[in-house]
Amino acid sequence: MNPPAVRSLRLGCGLILLTYLTTHFLNHALGIVSLDAMEAGRAWFLLLWRNPVATGALYGALITHALLGLWALGRRRTLRMPAWEAAQLVLGLTIPPLLTAHIVGNRLAHELYGISDSYARVLLVYWVTSPWRGAAQAVLLLIAWIHGCMGIHFWLRFRPWYPRAAVWFLGMAVAVPVLAMAGFVQGGLEVAELARTPGWMRSATPRDTALTRAAMTSVAESIVAVYGGLLVLTLGVRGARAAYLRGWRSVSLTYPGGRVVRVPIGFTVLEASRHAGLPHASVCGGRGRCSTCRVRIAGGLDALPPPSEAERRVLRRVGAAPDVRLACQLRPAHGVAVVPLLAARDALAAVLGQERQGVEQEIVVVFADLRGFTRMAEKRLPYDVVYLLNRYFEAVGSAIERAGGIANQFTGDGVMALFGVESGPEAGCRQALAAARGMIAGVDSLSRELGGDLPQPLRLGIGIHVGHAVVGRMGYGDSTYFTAVGDTVHVAARLEQATKDYACELVISDDVVTRAGLDAAAFPRHEVALRNRAAPVVVRVIDQVASLPAVEGSGGVR
Repeated sequence: MNPPAVRSLRLGCGLILLTYLTTHFLNHALGIVSLDAMEAGRAWFLLLWRNPVATGALYGALITHALLGLWALGRRRTLRMPAWEAAQLVLGLTIPPLLTAHIVGNRLAHELYGISDSYARVLLVYWVTSPWRGAAQAVLLLIAWIHGCMGIHFWLRFRPWYPRAAVWFLGMAVAVPVLAMAGFVQGGLEVAELARTPGWMRSATPRDTALTRAAMTSVAESIVAVYGGLLVLTLGVRGARAAYLRGWRSVSLTYPGGRVVRVPIGFTVLEASRHAGLPHASVCGGRGRCSTCRVRIAGGLDALPPPSEAERRVLRRVGAAPDVRLACQLRPAHGVAVVPLLAARDALAAVLGQERQGVEQEIVVVFADLRGFTRMAEKRLPYDVVYLLNRYFEAVGSAIERAGGIANQFTGDGVMALFGVESGPEAGCRQALAAARGMIAGVDSLSRELGGDLPQPLRLGIGIHVGHAVVGRMGYGDSTYFTAVGDTVHVAARLEQATKDYACELVISDDVVTRAGLDAAAFPRHEVALRNRAAPVVVRVIDQVASLPAVEGSGGVR
């Protein structure tokens, strides 16, 4: 089975189950109002879920998700894993046996014997006739919800917008089960009071006989036994495979300091590190989505299998040397010596939030620089230079903010700004062009204001490029700031420098022109050669930003 496809299928099934769980819990929450409110909400709940399509999707997702969980357990080369991963796995394996009795005693009893699974009957069982089952149901509620929320968190944590939305997700993650539990308790107390009324219990469970209860118990026990057998079989197959591979097909990995780890063939280097209890950085959890686990091959490079296309793509992005591989993707079949290139403590960034890890996304980078400012500053008093710089930074910074960008670096007389971090690259390109117009207008206004004190008008050079970069909070201690690193940043900086070569106000890459929907046919087209890049960057040279044509939706370019 293809692991990425399996992960996608498991995610899809999990989303269906979590959607069901959310609507079910919201129905429980109506118990805060009354038992009648729960029953009224249940009518809409059944309309949504108790139809052939929804039923098939729900139970298909449940069975598939459970089987894929067993498959993932059986596929693991080692049971050493991060605590969060172990917690999610254990919670997931616990859900099926706890859930079985609930499904059989309600949905299956309704389908086979016509027994109503109304809230009155269910709460009567959980609060009056079998309180221990009510306690187990409360535990199941929390386990299933925590497992689902963990899955959502680890799915979304690398999305660029997730840190801003995380507080809302956390609010829902806490509010929904609390409201559901409150409704469960309040509804249970109301049913317990009604149970004291003579004849009410019999009317609430007209078809719930000892015979049907025994039959349902037998079915539930059989399902749990089958699941338990599959779990034992999975663990047994894992153990047998590990014993076989250890005895007949193993490989030695040598780490710095002479530490030798022997693992079965088929283990990745990252799995070998975890198996031996060796610290090994891996921010993405071994999915090949970062390069923090990379290792240098100190011996046995020639005997290694070639990297897959996915691994090659990551190594290319970080400019890795030929002897560097991703530990989470490399499965050596012969002895090899490896040297982890990132200290394991660097992986602590994972617990500091996504902004500290850095997130790869497509953004727009703008560099701007005052022309001739160094020579101008040489003839001024230090306080005068500070005054002028602050007025300049105010002019360009406010233009950047008005256009929707982030002015994240002011160095000397230069400015770096990011666009499209939240709005996406297309809108970011239009915003960056709007900001360029605003910055030029602001600097021109400042020149006129200080005209009598300046030897010549202030002139600004701006470079804009769009592409992939890693964005996040970087620095140390309190001196951290939101910025971006990568090839896109270098290209934008080089385009800003090219404004000197072309004696113009703005140089933008053709990628920006395309993504912004800008009609640039009237502007000269050039190719700018960049160091360490095989192909030149195609650019458009704009002598005066004021001559830019209107761009739809730029928020300022007119």
